[in-house]
Amino acid sequence: MVGRLVLILGDQLTDQISALREADKGSDIVVMAEVADEAAYVPHHPKKIAFLFAAMRKFAASLSNDGWQVRYTRLDDPDNAGSIPGELLRRAEETGAKEVIATEPGEFRLIAALEECPVPAHLFPDDRFLCSHAEFEAWADGRKELRMEYFYREMRRKTGLLMDGDKPEGGKWNYDHDNRKPPPGSVDAAPMQFTPDAGVEEVLDLVGARFGDNFGTLRPFWFATETGQARRALTHFIKTALPRFGDFQDAMMADEKFLYHSILSMYLNAGLLGWREICDAAEQAYRDGHAPLNAVEGFIRQIIGWREYMRGVYFREGPDYTSRNALNHQRGLPGFYWDAETDMACLSAAVAQTRDEAYAHHIQRLMVTGNFALLAGIDPHEVHEWYLAVYADAYEWVEAPNVIGMSQFADGGIVGSKPYVSGGNYINKMSDYCKGCAYDVKVKRGEGACPLNYLYWAFLDRHRDRFGKNPRMAQMYRTWMRMSDENRAETLESAAGFLAKLGRGERV
Repeated sequence: MVGRLVLILGDQLTDQISALREADKGSDIVVMAEVADEAAYVPHHPKKIAFLFAAMRKFAASLSNDGWQVRYTRLDDPDNAGSIPGELLRRAEETGAKEVIATEPGEFRLIAALEECPVPAHLFPDDRFLCSHAEFEAWADGRKELRMEYFYREMRRKTGLLMDGDKPEGGKWNYDHDNRKPPPGSVDAAPMQFTPDAGVEEVLDLVGARFGDNFGTLRPFWFATETGQARRALTHFIKTALPRFGDFQDAMMADEKFLYHSILSMYLNAGLLGWREICDAAEQAYRDGHAPLNAVEGFIRQIIGWREYMRGVYFREGPDYTSRNALNHQRGLPGFYWDAETDMACLSAAVAQTRDEAYAHHIQRLMVTGNFALLAGIDPHEVHEWYLAVYADAYEWVEAPNVIGMSQFADGGIVGSKPYVSGGNYINKMSDYCKGCAYDVKVKRGEGACPLNYLYWAFLDRHRDRFGKNPRMAQMYRTWMRMSDENRAETLESAAGFLAKLGRGERV
């Protein structure tokens, strides 16, 4: 009997995926493929491509060992069709299969490709997530504002995580105010790193040859590429870093790329780990007295709060979400996002770290690279495509709402009630970047001033009609209007001069 094709994508690397549960091991055929369309629709970081190809190959081998029939296509296979639909058609012609079953992809682009596939494809929900599309819609329906905090509380109640009966552990839902300490004097933790085996080295050679010109350093490569390794990385994080994660989760240090962050998001988003096992391990650390409540609550909130909320927003808002531009920002993405060649120490550090590790933590993304892009009026679609390309954990369902919504306010306020913007003082408070900068963070305008300072006020001035009556921004507008006419004029002149220089492609 000819079975069906079972499509497994590169971010669905778990035997708990819905398509496998619906499949018949005796007759259905698993299809996995490394294809050019997926590797190059944006110029992905070489580490991200290598991570996914290596993890895909190992997962395919584990399925074969478990008794599944697997047809796996490598990127350099001469018969490679180059796209997911093309590979499905090729495998259907080989096997006589008439139908494809798959788990819903996390990008509208791929959903549309499967809907148009020559071989009829049936999509099952991706139930690796805590909140289904229907559940998010029911929560969002009728609300004037979709505030993550209220969604997060519902997820806490649903899971029972950090709950004391029907109340939050410790009496409060959110301990974020305890999680804003400036950089520590030193960091005594680091993520677990893995030496590439022969199979991973083979992938690294392939990726180096095919994608060596992409932004990003391929070697050294240390990511986990199978579930067993990812679970060891989780255990290591819980033991060595979680206790101090909360205190310093917003801090940034030039010589410490990871601080106390978990570096687990790429494994979670690809399927090597599940949200429940991560959150259960963190909660158990609190119950055992190993990690404080502020650290564990903050960590769990990122997973069952922000992560699930972002997915809900993405699928609720639809395929046009990434093209939104509520502030009408049109400036092109500066070249230093691709080479780190800027005299602004914070941006140079964040971009260089991204280049080397395919990683930056949430404050580096939001308040350094994202903040500058918003203040400078960069086209949000270009910003979105950069983030999608350069981070190993980036998939559109999670990346786009974080960038289009939270970071760039391009969705007009669906994700955030105000734009996340700041001058240089925030960076100076939360990092050690400013100490080595060519610009002076204490100078507000004119020669040698930190560009974030005058760009901040110019942003507020430019968008006064939109934000002037926002109660969360009223104090800053009052401060702006209390400045002398001369200072306001000099501030705007400084911003205009900087942006003109940026537009000419000169080093800034």
